[in-house]
Amino acid sequence: MGLFARIRKEWFIIGIVLVILSAKVHPSFGIKGGPLKPEITISYIAVSLIFFNSGLSLKTEELTNALFHIRLHLFIQSFTLVFFPVSVWLLLRVLALSNIDQWLLRGLQTVSCMPPPVSSAVILTKAVGGNEAAAIFNSAFGSFLGIVVTPVLLLLFLGSSSSVPFSSIFSQLFVTVVVPLILGQVCRGFLREFLDRRKPPFGVVSSCVLLTIIYTTFCDTFNNSSIQLDPTSLLFIVLIIFSIQISFMLLIFTFSTRSNSSFSPADTVAIVFCSTHKSLTLGIPMLKIVFAGFEQLSLISVPLLIYHPAQILLGSVLVPSIRAWMTSRQKAHAFLDTV
Repeated sequence: MGLFARIRKEWFIIGIVLVILSAKVHPSFGIKGGPLKPEITISYIAVSLIFFNSGLSLKTEELTNALFHIRLHLFIQSFTLVFFPVSVWLLLRVLALSNIDQWLLRGLQTVSCMPPPVSSAVILTKAVGGNEAAAIFNSAFGSFLGIVVTPVLLLLFLGSSSSVPFSSIFSQLFVTVVVPLILGQVCRGFLREFLDRRKPPFGVVSSCVLLTIIYTTFCDTFNNSSIQLDPTSLLFIVLIIFSIQISFMLLIFTFSTRSNSSFSPADTVAIVFCSTHKSLTLGIPMLKIVFAGFEQLSLISVPLLIYHPAQILLGSVLVPSIRAWMTSRQKAHAFLDTV
């Protein structure tokens, strides 16, 4: 793959690096009260635009085929929003004894509370040839569920870190998340044929808006001289994130392929990706709302910014191996059916 093709493929990851560097060079432009006015343009307009875009792009009719696979949905959502955050909470009780930056460790907890993403889990499931309908349903349903569950989990595990009351959080979430999502779905009902024909770049739009949110978050960080990012702690966080992803993928794979499991090989693929992936698109805006005005917000956000490219990188590397496994299992099942 040529250089330009690689840049085009990885433009979002490159964009994250560039906006963080821009925030470092000139933080005053994007700080609260600065020329960009992020307390209005980001907290309300940008976040609302992301979720309106999600509502406009979400093809709800594609989810009906997977609607009644209740056991699979229950497994994925329970693992994502119950087992994952509780397991990380237990791990952090041990890591708290180390010298790793405590705000980065709290950031790991926020990662565990996030719902599955609408994009990466579906894309990787489709690349392997797994149960794409199940991946679409659980990514979309998990995102809607996360609107309510994720703020509750964040305040449950990190409540002492935030002075924002529940009423304030949910009122802002309703205005900037729920209402835009509903409006997006309503607009889609009128524009379905046009959208299906023209195929607007919904993912690109959301990613560009997300970059502006990341930019303003780090502007506040670099403008505050009291906040320092320890390189050693950052390295440990990267290693921990990859260890968590690999461990949980192996755990889910083992559990969903056991002899008495009713999941097909294609189901297992969807389960592995949907259960271990976390949403950056939902995560950053939610952290911005829940921890509004909190000076360590950017440090808390760092693990999520690392987790996103890590899950895509790891998933992409595993695609050929998982595809080969699924193909062999499907051939074995087909052979047994003919015997």
